[in-house]
Amino acid sequence: MDIRIHTFLVLLLGVAVSYGSVAGSTGGRGFSLWLLLLLALAVREVARAIAAAWLGLDLRSLLLLPTGALMTFSTPEATERADAPEVQKHLALVGPLANIGFGLLLAAIVLTVTPEISLVERPWIALPHLLRSAVWINLLLGAINFLPASPLDGGRLFRGEFSKAHGVLKGTRASSGLGQMIALALVIGGLIISNMWLIMIGGFVLIGSNMENQGLLLQSDTEAVRMRDVMLTEFSMLSASDTLEDALQRSVHTLQDVFPVVRGANLVGAVSRQGIVEALQTDGNGYVQGVMTRSFQTAQPDDSLVSTLKRIMTGQVAQMVPILEGDRIVGIITPQNLNHALSLLNQRRRLRQPAE
Repeated sequence: MDIRIHTFLVLLLGVAVSYGSVAGSTGGRGFSLWLLLLLALAVREVARAIAAAWLGLDLRSLLLLPTGALMTFSTPEATERADAPEVQKHLALVGPLANIGFGLLLAAIVLTVTPEISLVERPWIALPHLLRSAVWINLLLGAINFLPASPLDGGRLFRGEFSKAHGVLKGTRASSGLGQMIALALVIGGLIISNMWLIMIGGFVLIGSNMENQGLLLQSDTEAVRMRDVMLTEFSMLSASDTLEDALQRSVHTLQDVFPVVRGANLVGAVSRQGIVEALQTDGNGYVQGVMTRSFQTAQPDDSLVSTLKRIMTGQVAQMVPILEGDRIVGIITPQNLNHALSLLNQRRRLRQPAE
């Protein structure tokens, strides 16, 4: 599973180190405070990953944000299941409860080992008191995620419940609007009581709500599509020793525009119908191996469609992508069949979505 850190979390590291330097402490203390937040996020996301596995959802990646992580799933089916209100409710409750439970466990350990430390003394999160900060970072992270503001867990719960009654689009907009109001309240409250952490949380929630309203924090359906979901499994192949006239005759009986070329069981190239016709017109009859393209990129059935397309676009333009399972060709992707397959996938998802 890929784990990525969002820019917001990296910027927060810079803020914590700078805050430690100017607040009469050290940058190392600020870095330690950031590591405590990272620990709280790890506790939360491990619990959510276990819950996702228990619910039968295959995770592909996590994008870590200051208040949690966005999950990306391995298949379109898993993505659709994760959007179900009941599944969203389970995933939304597990994270905050894990942080609150871990915070209470840390508090019990601190009070047992070092009873002289006061856990209720203000400020709760402070550079000189990292043990107390560790407890309250977990408790506050859990509590904050119960707020009905996107992209927090409470916001996802609110969006799911609202969407059941009013549709997905209205649910997303309502969740984003409520999130922006809560974010402004957090910022104003932080300014009134001079609490930098409250201001930062409010600022992040405000930015996150705007981004989620624009769809920038949500996993697109295409990101979960694998090559096996869109590959053409019924296709014709040509032999490198076929003549061009034979190859053209065979191409008459298929809708394929591009053909994988094999020598024995080995993939050695690709040739298009147009390339065959042009070679016959220019040089007369010859062999497929004389006109085939030997430079091509391959993929595997479980490769991500988005990642594969990005990789291919960095090189030469590909007329066909052979899908290999070991040394055996199990499918091909061409621009024509890819457009057709994605269109059908989108139509299937729209039919499964509740009416707006």
